[in-house]
Amino acid sequence: MKALVYHGPKKVSVDKVPDAKLEKLTDVVIKLTTTNICGSDLHMYEGRTDVEKGKILGHENLGEVVEVGKAVDTVKKGDRVVLPFNVGCGFCANCERGLSGYCLTCADPKVMPGMAGAAYGFAGMGPYSGGQAEYLRVPYADYNCLQLPEDADEKEKDYVMLADIFPTGWHATRLANLQPGQSIIIFGAGPVGLMAAMSARIQGASQIFVVDGQPDRLRLAREIGATPIDDKDDDVGDQIRAATGGLGADCGAECVGYQCHNGHGKEVPNITMNALVDAVKATGSIGVIGVFVPQDPHAQDKLAKKGQIAFDFGKFWFKGQKMGTGQCNVKAYNRRLRDLIHFDKANPAVIVSHELPLMEAPDAYKHFDNRDKGWTKVVLHPHAA
Repeated sequence: MKALVYHGPKKVSVDKVPDAKLEKLTDVVIKLTTTNICGSDLHMYEGRTDVEKGKILGHENLGEVVEVGKAVDTVKKGDRVVLPFNVGCGFCANCERGLSGYCLTCADPKVMPGMAGAAYGFAGMGPYSGGQAEYLRVPYADYNCLQLPEDADEKEKDYVMLADIFPTGWHATRLANLQPGQSIIIFGAGPVGLMAAMSARIQGASQIFVVDGQPDRLRLAREIGATPIDDKDDDVGDQIRAATGGLGADCGAECVGYQCHNGHGKEVPNITMNALVDAVKATGSIGVIGVFVPQDPHAQDKLAKKGQIAFDFGKFWFKGQKMGTGQCNVKAYNRRLRDLIHFDKANPAVIVSHELPLMEAPDAYKHFDNRDKGWTKVVLHPHAA
C-alpha cells in the first residue's frame, strides 16, 4: 500500500510499504477515505521529536472497515468509522476512568518511567502506524472505532475532525472549567484553537477572545463567533482587561504548545503560558492542550532543551489560578460531539482549506509548515486519483 513516511527533518514521501493487516483477533483493518495533517505532525516533520525514520505519520483518521478480527463484536465490515488519535484498550485502570489518552496497556514503557498513552503515527506513543496511508490496522476495534450515522458521506469532512481537533478543542474548554456565561481567552487560532472557540460558543461563553498573529486565521476566528486579538498589537493582557471590566478573562486555553512565537515571529517557549497567567483573572482556570514535550534537543532555549520553561509561577500562585493539562481523552467526548455534527449543531469542517490526494501530502506539509497564507487545515484522501 501507499503511505506517507518520515525520513528525517522536513523529508517525507509517499512510499510503497507493507499492507496493514490483522495482528490480533481484536483488530480491524480500515480503508482510509479521509486523513488530516495535524499541527502536531509538524513537530515531527521539523525534526523536533525523536520519531524514528520510516514511521508512517497521521493520527486523524476516518474510513471504511474492510477486515474484521474474529473477536470483534460490534464493528462490522462496511461500517464507516472515525478513530480517536489515542489508541486505548478499554479495560486498563485509566481507560475505565475515561482517560483513554493515558492507556496503560498500549503505552510504550521505554519512553519514560510510568509512561501512559499511545497514538497512531506519533513520536513516543507506541509502535502504531499512522493513517496517512491507504489502509490502517486498528487495535481493540470495539473500543476504538466510533461508528458514523447515515450522513457519513455528506459530512465526512466534519466527522473526521472527531479524530482529534474537535474533541481536543472541547477538552481545552473543559480543562479551563468554562461555564455558560463566562469569558475565555484562547491562545492560538490554528485548527485546535479554532475548535476551542467553536466549543466555547456551543457551551454558551459570553465572550470568546482568540489570540494569533495570522490575519487569515483571525478571520476564521471571527467567523466562528470569537473576538480576534492580533498579538502584534498592544499588550494582550491590557486588551483583555479593558474588555472585561478590568478583571481579565474568566478562564483561558493554551492551544499553541512548545513552539510558540512572539508577535515578531521569534520562538519564545514560555510566552503563551505567561501571557495566559497575565490575561486570566484571579481565581480563574487555564487549560493547556498545546503539545509540550519532556525534551526538545533542537531548541535554542537552554531550558526548552530539557522540556522546561521559565514560568511565572509567582504570579500564577498569587492570583490563585488553577491549571489542567494534557492530551485529550477523545473517547470521553467523541460520541456526543458526533451527534452535535449529525444534528447540525456543529460544523468543524468550516476550517478546512485544502482537500488533496495522498500523493500531494509532501508538498502540503511544506505549505502547512511554512504557515503559508490560507493553509489552515489540510484534508487528505488516500484513494483519490
